[in-house]
Amino acid sequence: MAGTREPFWWSLFAAGGAVAALLAPVQIALTGIVIARGWAGQSFTYDRALALVSHPLSRLYLFVLISLPLFHWAHRFRFTLIDLGLKWSRALVAGVCYGAAVAGTILAALVLIRF
Repeated sequence: MAGTREPFWWSLFAAGGAVAALLAPVQIALTGIVIARGWAGQSFTYDRALALVSHPLSRLYLFVLISLPLFHWAHRFRFTLIDLGLKWSRALVAGVCYGAAVAGTILAALVLIRF
């Protein structure tokens, strides 16, 4: 019996959903509201932000924050397209959706490694 890759994609879907539900709102609240409104004061200057993002654990956090929700999106979008009637091209839809998520993950890794 041939194995299927479906559990692998479902695990990335679940992990991406958990990250999107738990970490993304906190990150948006911190960077989009608290820091943008100046409530953090001088504790979050450019130099401190650069030092924080330069730390390997922060880069790992950002990689997870970016890449796992991409796979969550890919899985949802794939099944949305199939539900909308693209059943004749399941392999093509899966390739495009997961390919976009892989490309975004590689791009995120390259950006985080280079900077």
